[in-house]
Amino acid sequence: MARENQGKMSREEAGRKGGEATSNNHDKEFYQEIGEKGGEATSKNHDKEFYQEIGEKGGEATSKNHDKEFYQEIGEKGGNARNNNNNG
Repeated sequence: MARENQGKMSREEAGRKGGEATSNNHDKEFYQEIGEKGGEATSKNHDKEFYQEIGEKGGEATSKNHDKEFYQEIGEKGGNARNNNNNG
């Protein structure tokens, strides 16, 4: 059974190598541009309820993975960022 894949790359490894090659050939602006295009396409294809649902799922997942201290820390960071923006 081990010989069946001898010399062949797994799908996972091929994807990783392709991602690395793409990363080496493109800069931050490339990724910002394709991210923006993807966001625009998604917003054209989905309605308000879609975003509410994925936001709720994300919030539930985050609350399962983090404790009270996490929320205190990000709240403090957000408050500090807001103060810095209002004072600058």
